[in-house]
Amino acid sequence: MTETKAVRPTVPKSIDVVIVGAGFGGMYMLHRLRGLGMSAIVFETASGVGGTWYWNRYPGARCDVESMQYSYSFSKDLEQEWTWSELFAGQPEILRYANFVADKFDLRRDICFETKVTEARFDPTARRWAVRTDRGDEVSARYCVMATGCLSTARVPDFPGLSDFKGKTYHTGYWPHEPVDFTGLRVGVIGTGSSAIQAIPVIAEQAANVTVFQRTPNFSIPSRNGPMTPQYERSWKDVYPARRAEARMSRNGVLANPNDKPAIETPEPERTAIYEQRWASGGTTFMASFNDLIFSKASNDTAAHFVRSKIKSIVKDPVKAELLAPTNHPIGTKRICVDTNYYQTYNRPNVDLVDVRSQPIECLTSKGLRVGGREYEFDAIVFATGFDAMTGALTRINLIGREGQTLAEKWEAGPRTYLGLMTAGFPNLFMITGPGSPSVLSNMMVSIEQHVDWITDCLAHLTGHQLDCIEPTSASEDAWVEHVNEVAHGTLYPSAASWYMGANIPGKPRVFMPYIGGVGAYRAKCAEIAADGYRGFRLLGPSRAVAAE
Repeated sequence: MTETKAVRPTVPKSIDVVIVGAGFGGMYMLHRLRGLGMSAIVFETASGVGGTWYWNRYPGARCDVESMQYSYSFSKDLEQEWTWSELFAGQPEILRYANFVADKFDLRRDICFETKVTEARFDPTARRWAVRTDRGDEVSARYCVMATGCLSTARVPDFPGLSDFKGKTYHTGYWPHEPVDFTGLRVGVIGTGSSAIQAIPVIAEQAANVTVFQRTPNFSIPSRNGPMTPQYERSWKDVYPARRAEARMSRNGVLANPNDKPAIETPEPERTAIYEQRWASGGTTFMASFNDLIFSKASNDTAAHFVRSKIKSIVKDPVKAELLAPTNHPIGTKRICVDTNYYQTYNRPNVDLVDVRSQPIECLTSKGLRVGGREYEFDAIVFATGFDAMTGALTRINLIGREGQTLAEKWEAGPRTYLGLMTAGFPNLFMITGPGSPSVLSNMMVSIEQHVDWITDCLAHLTGHQLDCIEPTSASEDAWVEHVNEVAHGTLYPSAASWYMGANIPGKPRVFMPYIGGVGAYRAKCAEIAADGYRGFRLLGPSRAVAAE
């Protein structure tokens, strides 16, 4: 049930809603709009559904949220019908799940695959969006919903000599659909973020030699992945409604059994025992060991020291161990990674590690690449260099707002939104998990469903009140941006040069993009604003305006 070929639907000249993207956000949005009785069409660049799980097919690609929690909750039948094979599902299984959902709800009949939206221009007189694609489609839509994903625009660094290399090159974000066999090859891997940490152990099992080029080490926790037992599956399915409700009001949308104690006030032997227990159980819930790890540097230091000690106990070569133990950012302030035998892989005789912070990559050559005057020869190079996160997929589309300004121009100094859902100057344009919402700091499935449900309720409200246009006021947007920054700077997150801050993209403004106030608190704020007549938005009808300040 993977990548069922669909007949391309006929694109109407006029429609209620255009959705951009057929990942988990776009698919659920389409499903909800059908329930409203609104006409909708989805444009998707890929040839199938799944979004990030369609593209990210690199070896070892796996979700870092447990399978029983990384799944839709909107359909009770779907919850009970689908069965996961592993505690942490791999990319192939998640893609099968996406296709299963598309088939179960007959979504493909309204999705145009292999179609990229190139431009959307708002007409303030008609109050409609004129949407164009690279297939020549031109459609007028009352509303646009951007379900383009937070990690969907892969970044390949502009190394000198990039086109000179004669071997094979791969990017973890745009992996080939056919299997890649590294058996007997000399492989270079550039980057040690989440994708690399998952891919390197698998590539090392095949390749003759793997040389990892690391600029910044990342903290990683063992996943402790294993088969999904019927007993564990049933322990969730029997109480799914209660578990889902709890997750929706939690800090990050993941049930992590948080410890409501500060680390710094916990005696050292007890503190270490708690860290040991979390390390043994595995996963990103390690950061729930104590309640102050993202607020207190002193407490965070205890967790970082524990993990660095674990790294040094696993990696036998003290030089490699020192390079792999992060010291330049508090643990959790860059995306904490989850791995299977990542650090153990550096004990293999065929795996080397090169520090490119002290001596950056100079260039690629016909045979490999050069660092510190030394040339490394490879048969293949893997770029695990990340994404233009959260904004890249949006600003690469020529989105033109009410005053003729593009979104890229408006966000030149950093993204500005109200609730991460809309941006002033771009009426009737919604974003699913946009900057200024919990998004990448949360279980994406929980945040996706919350955003889609909010947008659906908003459109139902507009229709029911004979309104046809909604846009946040500049004042409400300014206040939200200020709040997002205020909350962020009350934590340790901005102290790290992370992709949360746009630090991996040269020239990108350093702005903390996601909302760190918590999934539950954010959900409550969105509900409060909607209940108050969509406070902070300007609502328009055919002959009247309603300002909900």
